[in-house]
Amino acid sequence: MSGRSWSRRDLLRRGALAGAVVLGGPTALSACTAVPSGGGGAEGGAGTLERAREAGTITVGIANEAPYGFTDAQGRVTGESVEVARAVLGKLGIGRVDAITVEFGELIPGLTLSRQFDMVTAGMFITPQRCEAAAFSAPDYTAPTAFLVPAGNPAGITSFDQVRDQELRVAVLNGAVEQGYATDSGVPADRVQVLGDQNALLQAVASGRVDCAALTNISLNDVVSKNPGAPVEVTAGFFPVIDGEEIVSAGGFVFRQGEDDILDAFNTELTALQQSGEWLRIVAPFGFTQDNLPGPDVTTAALCAA
Repeated sequence: MSGRSWSRRDLLRRGALAGAVVLGGPTALSACTAVPSGGGGAEGGAGTLERAREAGTITVGIANEAPYGFTDAQGRVTGESVEVARAVLGKLGIGRVDAITVEFGELIPGLTLSRQFDMVTAGMFITPQRCEAAAFSAPDYTAPTAFLVPAGNPAGITSFDQVRDQELRVAVLNGAVEQGYATDSGVPADRVQVLGDQNALLQAVASGRVDCAALTNISLNDVVSKNPGAPVEVTAGFFPVIDGEEIVSAGGFVFRQGEDDILDAFNTELTALQQSGEWLRIVAPFGFTQDNLPGPDVTTAALCAA
């Protein structure tokens, strides 16, 4: 994406699979017809949280985007955002989650306009524009940048400034913000290779065609986990500083505005999950690390106002 501050990275191609899948438990899932649980208390009657507790189920929206919310090779809906939501909602007395998959750009309209689902569990970045249309939870994760480097990191790469100063070659993903981070840090364009997917980044580093590749540590950890034995490693995550400004991105869960019953309860349990260490256990299989845990200075209010 072109925006630098608090912007969502276009990391992966977004699927357009439509349908509904039951996310009732931690094992296999079965298909069903999802029945949205409707709006919140703003229209009168029971609020979303009360109705979901009474029904024992809630409908969520996902975008088939790994590693956030997607359908795996076994037909099971999973992902970082899905699994964290399942854990939080379980603590709220909601034991079953029905997922409807739509295109990423239809998630907020599907939540607020057509009311196909009652929350979004798709790892959506919190931005001022999105905050005008919907209510976001406390930040679920941050997405620091990292470098994919040869095993042992022989050049000691930790920043774009080092890439510039050591005259190194860096690969970036087409459409992702890391190309801008590199050029804005003064890395010459002829030393920035723009590639089409994560596997191309991996091959470029493993073969020595570039000295490193830059992307979020989430995606780099994910691609490395899927290629065991590759002679590469992922550096610690960091937030680039461009023109003296630290560039931070964070994702959260999305609700309709005015539905404070479920939003407040969800935030309480999400924060407890993060503080207890349980959050890290849940997200680790999807390439997330301690680096992705939001710090106390990363808040929804600040992200919405940026």
